[in-house]
Amino acid sequence: MIKHIVLWKLHDRASAPVMKAALEALPAVIPVIGKIEVGINFEPGAAMADVALYSEFANLADLEAYMKHPEHLKVVALIRPLVSERRVTDYEI
Repeated sequence: MIKHIVLWKLHDRASAPVMKAALEALPAVIPVIGKIEVGINFEPGAAMADVALYSEFANLADLEAYMKHPEHLKVVALIRPLVSERRVTDYEI
């Protein structure tokens, strides 16, 4: 199993619900997503991320398919202008 975690700092925290809705809609159109959770941080601060994504994939091929999927790329295009900082980690268990 592959776990994919992304943390974002936003230019404006008010855009967090838009990101959350767009990300949570992806499993309906990208069947390789095994699990997805999107959280909006309730504690602002310099060291804190504003939005977190936790997702699971059966294998690396599924993660790669997700990353290239046209619906994922649409969400990336929506999110990119909202983001001031992004951190990602992928690991296998």
